[in-house]
Amino acid sequence: MNRQLALKIVLALVGILFLALAYPLVIFIRRDPATSMMFSLYVTLGVFLLLAIRNPSESRSLIAFTAWSSFAHAAIMGTQACRNMVARGELIGVAVLVVIGVALIALAPAKQPTEPAS
Repeated sequence: MNRQLALKIVLALVGILFLALAYPLVIFIRRDPATSMMFSLYVTLGVFLLLAIRNPSESRSLIAFTAWSSFAHAAIMGTQACRNMVARGELIGVAVLVVIGVALIALAPAKQPTEPAS
């Protein structure tokens, strides 16, 4: 399997996973508004990841943002879980976010050379 195809598959899987957060978003609106707000960002990101499948090289910034924000979220959530601020079960989410970040960084399209101005 070539790298471009693998990247498109990862973008599709992550995009669908993030879109699936629309259901808990609706469930948590009244019980935990902050969680709903966070999920709304992931649902929106999921839509744009699915759109990025068409031409991943034009979406390098979006792919990088998704990877690095996944690492940042995992670091904070992991710290909170280790300090018993949130349930230890959240470490599963940490692992998922780290896998997403690593996969996107590893498969990110190379920067295209710029053409000199004429």
